[in-house]
Amino acid sequence: MSTKTPSPTSIRDHVPHSRRLTLAAAIGALLFPAASLMAAEEECPNRGALAPMYCDADNDLVADTPSDPSKLLDPDTLIFAYTPVEDPAIYADIWEPFIEHLAEETGKEVRFFAVQSNSAEIEAMRSNRIHIAGFSTGPTPFAVNLAGAVPFAIMGSEDGNFGYTLQVYTRKDSGIDELGDLEGKRVAHTSPTSNSGNQAPRALFPKQGIVPGEDYEVVYSGSHDQSMLGVVAGDYDAAPVASEVVDRMADRGLYDPEEVKIVFESKRFPTTSYTHAHNLEPELAEKIKEAFMSFDFQGTALGEEFSGVTQFVPISYKEDWEVIRDIQEANGITYTRENIE
Repeated sequence: MSTKTPSPTSIRDHVPHSRRLTLAAAIGALLFPAASLMAAEEECPNRGALAPMYCDADNDLVADTPSDPSKLLDPDTLIFAYTPVEDPAIYADIWEPFIEHLAEETGKEVRFFAVQSNSAEIEAMRSNRIHIAGFSTGPTPFAVNLAGAVPFAIMGSEDGNFGYTLQVYTRKDSGIDELGDLEGKRVAHTSPTSNSGNQAPRALFPKQGIVPGEDYEVVYSGSHDQSMLGVVAGDYDAAPVASEVVDRMADRGLYDPEEVKIVFESKRFPTTSYTHAHNLEPELAEKIKEAFMSFDFQGTALGEEFSGVTQFVPISYKEDWEVIRDIQEANGITYTRENIE
């Protein structure tokens, strides 16, 4: 099956006119939040941090499936997106075996959509232009609250374990041996919403005696890949990055591990969450979940790329992302569109 990336226009063409009207109404609600919120609160007394167009009657912290059948989506073509990476074209090929499996299990055509930023990916799900998506750790709560994303799976091992660590890398010849040595240095963070690339350092480093943005200069690189390559090239003195990302980069020969060293490592965090749009037909949503759980990584490009994982395992956003929400709360993060990037 071809995984040629469709243009945004072609993706919109798969959204029925009635859905576009619904989207326009939702955008109007965002522009007039006070009136929208008052009307919504009468219909939905519980929504927590969710945007006004969503409801959380069961208190699981994710958007409920709409009770109105006319608001449910059952598209002929499912659009799947993966978190922004340095080279989206590579990942379109890597995900192809899974795309084929997902198409077979759901009976739908499935297309891979390459996104350029976290905000673009979140907006695409919010506006019904993607239906299934992998969101990075930090952006996941934004996707849940702003786009109605429902996390249900994560890559893990046979025993159900999953996660990654925040690692701080520097060149071996940098003279930096511990976090305190970052004072006065130029340090690459990835993006404001990134967990290991920005929010966790801002929450955890002060306890180690170093305050990002005060004790050292923060420069946003845009991605973990760019942070790591910048350290290797000497553009940055150090960088906090996700262990799983730099491990994959090393496996692809994108940098020489002998040139760098780790000066700090955190406890483990959850990795990319795999989600579906909250307003999919329930039967379709179940088929999508089953497709993830039945996918065999062995012998596929996906299994080779994500070494150390063997399957998708079920997750609970409420429980498994609690540590991430705590970190974001410590950073004063609120889930607004302005705060995504």
